[in-house]
Amino acid sequence: MRKIVIAIDGFSGCGKSSTAKQVAKKLGYTYIDSGAMYRATTLHFLNRFTVLTNPKDVDKALGSLEISFHKNEETGLQETYLNGLNVERKIRTMEVSERVSEVSKIKEVRRELVSQQQRLGKHKGVVMDGRDIGTVVFPSAELKVFMTADLKIRAERRQQELLEKGEMVELEKIIHNLSERDRIDSSRTESPLKKAEDAVEIDTSLLDFEDQVCEITHLAQQKIAAN
Repeated sequence: MRKIVIAIDGFSGCGKSSTAKQVAKKLGYTYIDSGAMYRATTLHFLNRFTVLTNPKDVDKALGSLEISFHKNEETGLQETYLNGLNVERKIRTMEVSERVSEVSKIKEVRRELVSQQQRLGKHKGVVMDGRDIGTVVFPSAELKVFMTADLKIRAERRQQELLEKGEMVELEKIIHNLSERDRIDSSRTESPLKKAEDAVEIDTSLLDFEDQVCEITHLAQQKIAAN
């Protein structure tokens, strides 16, 4: 059966990553977490005290950046590695969340990571989520989905995620963080967050997780059958 590329874009806290992972699992596809790649890059820059306004400093940091994904045999979950070290928990902290949009809008960063992402999806059979997957990374993806949700609902979901990782953050701070990320991501010059013209929009405000997964899986199966 011919495989396709599934591109899932949308705002932070809509459930893109968790939904994309489950869709990939149901279809037997590879899941590529583009958001984790930008978070890992942000952590790398923080660790190196990289000056974001200094192009030479940014290029030097990118030259020592190696991101990979490995399956945790105990949990069965895919985890993010930065230069050989497991950073899955570190990249989900508020410290990284507060800087990731600033790092993501740097042209050189986006070019490097888009290139890596396109190589990963070259042979299709992948599900990738992010903010410019359907518009920049895979503009020819057979299925494009744009996920959205109410800001407060997104913040509550993110707060719960952080609580499960042992990090207590006030809801208002998360709302501010998400709102600021929306603004930066949507207004940046390089690959702004926007819905592709041929994307299917799904509002997840009132959908539970399984409904999100089933809806996208159904759309994918229709596309696979049509190819």
